[in-house]
Parts: sequence; C-alpha cells; structure tokens
Amino acid sequence: MKHIKLRDLDVSRIGLGAMGMSHGYTGSGTDEAESIRTIHRALELGVTFIDTAEIYGPYTNEELLGRALKGRREGVVLATKFGLIAHAGAGPWTLDSSPANIRTSVEGSLKRLGTDYIDLYYQHRVDPNTPIEETVGALAELVEQGKIRHIGLSEAGPDTIRRAHAVHPVTAVQSEYSLFTRGLEERVLPVLRELRIGLVPFSPLGRGFLTGQIRSTDGFAEGDFRHGNPRFTGENFQHNLRLVDEVQAIAAAAGATPAQVALAWVLAQGDDIAPIPGTKRVSRVEENTAADGIRLSDERLAALSSLPPAAGDTHTEAGLRMLER
Repeated sequence: MKHIKLRDLDVSRIGLGAMGMSHGYTGSGTDEAESIRTIHRALELGVTFIDTAEIYGPYTNEELLGRALKGRREGVVLATKFGLIAHAGAGPWTLDSSPANIRTSVEGSLKRLGTDYIDLYYQHRVDPNTPIEETVGALAELVEQGKIRHIGLSEAGPDTIRRAHAVHPVTAVQSEYSLFTRGLEERVLPVLRELRIGLVPFSPLGRGFLTGQIRSTDGFAEGDFRHGNPRFTGENFQHNLRLVDEVQAIAAAAGATPAQVALAWVLAQGDDIAPIPGTKRVSRVEENTAADGIRLSDERLAALSSLPPAAGDTHTEAGLRMLER
C-alpha cells in the first residue's frame, strides 16, 4: 500500500472507515467477529489509517476499535471525532464544541480506544455557538498535553478552515467526496491546497451506491440512514442507478470492479487525498484496498469526470443544516 502525507501526517493512501461496523447501515453491530477480522485484514493489507467517532453507536464503534487494536496500536494512525454529543447537556446529536465538552470527549475516546493518544482528532461538525478559535485553542492544549497529535475538521467551509488554521495548523479536513459528491472542488479544495491541508473523503463510494451492488432499497433495515436520503428515493434513485451503470461499464473495460474504479478516480484527484471507504466485511476491504494498484487512463478518468451530477441532496434537510460546505 502506498502512503501519502496529510500535511505532515503519514497515512496509507486508502484508509478504513469503521462507522458501518456499529452504526448507520443495515446489519451494523450484528457481527463483531467479522468486523474485527475486517480490521485485522486491513492492517495485513497495509492500511494504517482507521477512522471512527464517539457518536458512532454512540460509543460502541470506538469500543470495538479498542478491542480490535489491542496489541496492534503501533503503526496505526487512529482518527476519531467529537462535537456531536453534548456531554453535560442534551446528549447525542447535539452540536457542542465548547472547550469543556472537548475535554470530556477526549477522555472518553481515549478510554474506549484503549490508547493514551489520538493521532488525528476532528471536530465532527462546526458548532455555530462556539467560535472556532475557542475550539481550536482547546485542541491546541490537547496537542501540548500529548493527548492528540493532529487537529482536523469535518464538513467545514472555507472561512472556518482559515480561521481554525490561523490558531493552530489543521492537518486534514474530512468531507464527503466521490464521483457522486463533488461540491467541495470549487470552494473548499483550493483553500486546502493553499494551506497545505490534506483531504479525507468519507463515503467515497456514495454510501455503497457506487459499488454497483445496490439495485433496490427494499433490503434496507428501518434504521439504515439511507432511508429517506434523497439520493435513494424515487426518480433520484433511478437516475443514480443509470450513472452507476455507466461506471460499471468503464470498470468492466478496465478489468476492475465499480468500487475500485470509483476509488481510483478519487485517488487520481491528488496526492494529498486519503479516502476512507467503510465496510464491515473482509471481502470488501480486500476489494477496496486493491484500488491502490489501479491506474485509469486519461480517457477513462475524463469519462468518469464528465458523468452528469447525481440526483438528490447528500443528506436529509436536518443533516444539511449541519454542513458548512
């Protein structure tokens, strides 16, 4: 597995998003043994970059990683996130990036992960009630204390990124980015490159759409957050299926799977980008990591880049209100 730098943080070119092992998708939390095998297989394949968050579960995904990485922590770049749980207030799914809440959050994450430091600690969503300068100031103190090593933001807009970076260097910004979701290319990506901040795309496979395996939403469990997601409903779903068919045709010509081609396209967008495709199965992590060895021709890259936009918003209305993109 090749490596890249997120600013000055060395990571495998393809990471692993652990969320779906515990949270958010059909089947999440039902097979811990397979999830742990998946994590261990990713490490065997050269993945060093693993992503979680305290809200995933809540808490259970960090606990899972703590068990999976026991005795294997060395060499792993471990990333987690705070800010979607108000520990002294309204609880989960409440924005709170106040310094006091950060101090509570980091201690909980360290304990659940079974580690004495976090490599990359992200603000999960921008808190409009706490100036970003105060949030990053508190994170800078954690860097000085050795509890975290690098600071990240998630789904932050250009102004917030600049203000945060002025207080303490930001190592990476995590944001949704894929063939289906390209809105950050005009506003956010130029700022990241100006400031030498890495990009960590989550959902680089369009929440599974770009694998080519989803032809119907009938199999989604009620708690699957793709229920009600505009991309997976009505005419939007049919439009997006047609786009997936085009990706599938390019993949067949390239001798690869649609997921591998979708990841190879993301990787081709720059050597400062480390996507974190999520999975809870060994077979999928093997498929995804193999994208590191795929080189798409200029013609195929151009064909992928020129696909029509996906139909539908990336989130429900409530979710969109939490984004600064």
